[in-house]
Amino acid sequence: MNTQAAQAIPDVQSSIDRREIAINKVGIKAIRHPIKVSDKSGGVQHTVATFNMYVGLPHNFKGTHMSRFVEILNSNEREISVESFEPMLREMVTRLEAETGHVEMSFPYFINKAAPVSGVQSLMDYEVTFIGTIHEGGRYAFTMRIMVPVTSLCPCSKKISEYGAHNQRSHVTVTATLNDHLWIEDVVQLVEGQASCEVYGLLKRPDEKYVTERAYENPKFVEDMVRDVAGLLNHEPRIDAYSVESENFESIHNHSAYALIERDKRQAA
Repeated sequence: MNTQAAQAIPDVQSSIDRREIAINKVGIKAIRHPIKVSDKSGGVQHTVATFNMYVGLPHNFKGTHMSRFVEILNSNEREISVESFEPMLREMVTRLEAETGHVEMSFPYFINKAAPVSGVQSLMDYEVTFIGTIHEGGRYAFTMRIMVPVTSLCPCSKKISEYGAHNQRSHVTVTATLNDHLWIEDVVQLVEGQASCEVYGLLKRPDEKYVTERAYENPKFVEDMVRDVAGLLNHEPRIDAYSVESENFESIHNHSAYALIERDKRQAA
């Protein structure tokens, strides 16, 4: 009886669509699931990621099977790892009878940092997104996006003021298409080294004195930030293409300053 009843239920999604217009991305957004991520120190972080999962829908199908996206997430054990990311994406494309697929996995990542003078330790969190794409023909591409909070101090303010200069927190975001493994920590360190100063979770008074003076002696426009980071990304062989953007949340204006550089190193200059 149950088998007969199941056979009697129509599969509307798989019915023919007469408009013959393909859809680039169709799927589910903002579903949360446990994941585990290896860190550079040899440990493993257990966290929760927000997933966006899409496939390309051929022109002849009316819809996709939304429940299968959730089934695929839950079939990859309790926690999804970086190692299971590509196989999960390929399974998704196969099960949904698609030629292309796209998965975004966004999660907080924590790095233990020591304050510059006192050495007191605290955790800093960074917004990380892993992006996997299956292109037509089955080619897989992996992109990593990391948002790094830093301090920037205005060179103009320092130049024109008799004392002091305005500074602010900035978000520098690197989105890199990789051809080999690259640690999250390596990208964070690269970005933080180009800022006026790093941001820390916990500072004692000697540390506050250090970071304040460090920023004052190392002023950066938003343009300086993206150019300095891009210069290092240009020489990183594990990165095929990238974008670097900086948003400075200005402390003396009611708006942000913003700059962006994009480059595909696979294309001839």
